[in-house]
Amino acid sequence: MISRCSWANPKNELYIVYHDNEWGIAKHDDNELFEMLILEGAQAGLSWETVLNKRENYRKAFDGFDPNIVAKYSEDKVAELLANAGIIRNKLKINSAIRNAKIFLEIQQEFGSFDKYIWAFVDNKVIVNNYDSIAEMPATTSISDTISKDLKKRGMNFVGSTIMYAFMQSVGMVDDHDTICFKRK
Repeated sequence: MISRCSWANPKNELYIVYHDNEWGIAKHDDNELFEMLILEGAQAGLSWETVLNKRENYRKAFDGFDPNIVAKYSEDKVAELLANAGIIRNKLKINSAIRNAKIFLEIQQEFGSFDKYIWAFVDNKVIVNNYDSIAEMPATTSISDTISKDLKKRGMNFVGSTIMYAFMQSVGMVDDHDTICFKRK
């Protein structure tokens, strides 16, 4: 029997695949980083499982999370997204994705890539924590606070510190796998 993190729902195959193949693994591809930024923002007030179950629909609806395309979405596209039952139909979150795409592109322009920008907050090194369960994990850290403040200053929204810590976990900036988890480094 494989030991996994306590949060990985063994009854949901998508959860297991996500846990085993993505969560806590360093990502440096800007499109993958953009996808996780948008999905973590979409999760606000909901469970990650809800978002994960709709992820493939999101990929189709948001043009493979290409920030160049998302940044140019029109009001007609917003209306189309609001009618799409396969995603979370929240106008604030959809408009945030478009706004954040524009700022994401500005950050790419300024730093050469979003990857260079975001990973600089952790000195380009994965932070490995030692928690025995999700109950011990913080919801925010001083680093997620700093990232959140900087992104908000640049004009992004749905990037609060809690969302940014979840983002850091999802893209492997922090490795919070439980100490008993087989993915533990």
